[in-house]
Amino acid sequence: MKPDKIAKKIADVLEDKKAKDIKIINIRELSTLADYFVIASGTSVINIKMLSDEVEAKMEEENVKLLHREGYNSARWVLMDYGSVVVHIFHEEDREFYNLERLWSDGMKEQS
Repeated sequence: MKPDKIAKKIADVLEDKKAKDIKIINIRELSTLADYFVIASGTSVINIKMLSDEVEAKMEEENVKLLHREGYNSARWVLMDYGSVVVHIFHEEDREFYNLERLWSDGMKEQS
């Protein structure tokens, strides 16, 4: 599956599970880290873990394997690495504090 399709699928999964303020940022021209960031907010630790679990399950169904996940235990900021796509699921307060959208503002912002 191509990176843009992976990012869109992840955003759709997050939207279906009621994640808040979902953004897709194309960072392909800005970094070698990935092609896309998908950023979303959850409302609680339980909600953030559920969002992360759902993304992982749905992507496995698509044969897209999770390479690495960080922050799951504290669930304030869960990072999921799919190689060409990196998913950030934040608690709302932490998202505001770290403000990745500002840091990567040169990337083309795409709404889910």
